[in-house]
Amino acid sequence: MFNDTWIALAAFFGLLGLAFRQDALVIMSTLLLTVIPVAWLWNRYALRGVTYLRHLSEHRAFVGEEVTLTIQVANRKLLPIPWMKAEDELPATIPLLDTRLAPTHREDVGYLVNLFSLRWHERVTRRFRMKCTQRGFYTIGPVRLQASDVFGLFTTDETLPREEVLIVYPQVWPIEVLGLPPKDPFGNVRSDIRLFADPSRAVGLRDHQPEDGLKHIHWKASARQQRLQVKVYEPTTSPQWVLFLNVATLPEPFQGSDPKLLERAIEVAASVASHGVEQKHLVGLIANGTLPRSDQPLRVLPSRSPDQLMHILEALAAVTSFSTSRIADLMEAESPRLPWGATLIVITGVVSDSLLATMLRLKGAGRKMALIAVGAEVNPEQLPGIRVYRTPVEATQPDKAWVLEPTEVPA
Repeated sequence: MFNDTWIALAAFFGLLGLAFRQDALVIMSTLLLTVIPVAWLWNRYALRGVTYLRHLSEHRAFVGEEVTLTIQVANRKLLPIPWMKAEDELPATIPLLDTRLAPTHREDVGYLVNLFSLRWHERVTRRFRMKCTQRGFYTIGPVRLQASDVFGLFTTDETLPREEVLIVYPQVWPIEVLGLPPKDPFGNVRSDIRLFADPSRAVGLRDHQPEDGLKHIHWKASARQQRLQVKVYEPTTSPQWVLFLNVATLPEPFQGSDPKLLERAIEVAASVASHGVEQKHLVGLIANGTLPRSDQPLRVLPSRSPDQLMHILEALAAVTSFSTSRIADLMEAESPRLPWGATLIVITGVVSDSLLATMLRLKGAGRKMALIAVGAEVNPEQLPGIRVYRTPVEATQPDKAWVLEPTEVPA
């Protein structure tokens, strides 16, 4: 329907002109009553046939990388659009290098404001560079479009709910930069029960049995012995690491969180997971943190999937500082469900007495354990038989930012 204010104004001028016999007012009233319907009709169809498309050069990136956001607006009709504004919601923690975001009522969200003037069947493309400065799971959108008629009398708006997702992975460092030994940083995985055999570790020969496969026959030894001989391999289990990440950065939950310590612990977890996958280990991740809009602890079980590292990094990108339970309680609850030969690696910025007691109890039950303390003091003598590493939170030189101080007490 027409804008009541403009109609009332036009009628008022017309009546005033007739009452005082003022031709100018009558002419003004006539013009308004002619222009208003045209402007209203123009405004009604202003956003018809308008498309607003976003495209990210990458939907997954690491901290420090740049991503290009491409916005394409097209007017697919004969009616031109003299003025249109687009307000696109972007995360405020991912700054734009070419422009600034307009503030919103939310601290973590800003508006990317673009003004357009589109002729018939015109398309406009604009590109913006985004700097991924902080890990996270971000959404871009929705966008609010606002257009006006050629006279500027009316405005219409529309919200397009389509969103784009940008996942910023935490920083991943080489294992050597972390100060951990690149080979077997958490010890070899061996089993006294002959459930699995490592074909790269032959330890002897024995006579052939009917159930032995042909691929294990040692033909040269069989020729010398004049009977079939097969290789005997060292019993092993498939190497598995399960990372237990503690998102609590202060002794008590009510004390809040230390963002810098949390980010450092997450980066250590990402780096260790990446190294384990590169070494063909089965790597899993369990954390007492949660994903956004969830109250369940984060859990990525060990898997041979080729996308396993991507799943772990995505989980670390999205994990929040909200702690669902104490890390010691989580380990007690989760350890019975994990493969017996897995190495449980605890990554924490807070080393409590309950955590030490739990690790010793699991070690006594036969579990293989390791601890990486991020910025926390720990006495290796309190964890006999468990590999202990320590990394500082602060670093004075970038190339030494992740040098750990590894210590180990033999069992």
